[in-house]
Amino acid sequence: MEDLIDRFGEPALMCTAGALIGLLFGAAALHARFCLRAASVEVAEARPGPRLAIWLVAFFAALFTVQTAVAIGLLDVSDARQLSATGSLSGAIIGGLMFGAGMILARGCVSRLLVLSATGNLRAIITGLIVTIVAQAALSGVLAPARQWLAALWTVPGGTERSMLSFLGLDIEVIAVASGLALAFSIGFGVRQRLHSSELVAAALVGIAILAGWLATFSVARASFELVAVQSVTFTGPSTDTLMALVAASDIHPQFGLGLVPGVFLGAQVVATFKGEAHLQRFDADTPMERYLVGGTLMGFGSMLAGGCAVGAGMAGGSILALTGWLAVFCMWVGAMGTHWALSRTTSTQSA
Repeated sequence: MEDLIDRFGEPALMCTAGALIGLLFGAAALHARFCLRAASVEVAEARPGPRLAIWLVAFFAALFTVQTAVAIGLLDVSDARQLSATGSLSGAIIGGLMFGAGMILARGCVSRLLVLSATGNLRAIITGLIVTIVAQAALSGVLAPARQWLAALWTVPGGTERSMLSFLGLDIEVIAVASGLALAFSIGFGVRQRLHSSELVAAALVGIAILAGWLATFSVARASFELVAVQSVTFTGPSTDTLMALVAASDIHPQFGLGLVPGVFLGAQVVATFKGEAHLQRFDADTPMERYLVGGTLMGFGSMLAGGCAVGAGMAGGSILALTGWLAVFCMWVGAMGTHWALSRTTSTQSA
């Protein structure tokens, strides 16, 4: 790793790692049809099915592999932002609820929108642009004061107080074994839902991409004399960075996220083309644009407030047992199911 850093430099290595991991994530996510929104709809309608199985396999594959890597000393995530920095419980709650509601309205979370964009889905492309613009505004623009005020309502110090291990009082070996059992149960559930073996493997690869992100960035950070962030797969921040790189390339330097987003797009596009799923999809009477725009706005602000999207906060943060990550993804589920239920009730009332 030191030789690679000397030859290519940390930014180039991080960007390349992001691109390769993105290829894996994009290809696997498209084939498995990985989607938190679809899983939450199944639960909201009290009919647990294949989409829930896919999400559970991906989530527990990430948790099991990451915690096992930490337990055997292969990985150290104590310097990751989700654990080391001050966290916001109010941000996780409010942002998670907003994000969950938004992904129901937009018919997909940020990662799903990126994957669908690669298939020619114009609705996903437009909504994704709204997410990135609002996220940038929430990070450092006109919406930043509101985000900072909401985030400051209830905070938690970084370190042990932000770790689920300390919160639950459990050893990491116990978590690794429990998550392994949960992964086995999830795979069995997927088999009972008659999912193809390739879909279950692809779902597991989505989770393994989370591990790959942590391992790659940790390896560079450990061997570098420069300050390198230990991070994994997330989409809202990298999507805004990618957009800014397209409009102000001279001010953007290579980094993990700048490789990740194009990598996911390319990986999903290759698989979609191979499977014959690449075709243009537009807004129509059954998919009104205003609903997607509202959903994108809620996800853009909500993800920045919650500390990440359904993958960044929920899976990457959840895999390292960040308290705010688990709280955020729980609230995303609640927000999504509540919004789906409300929309279903409204539709039923109007039909009557």
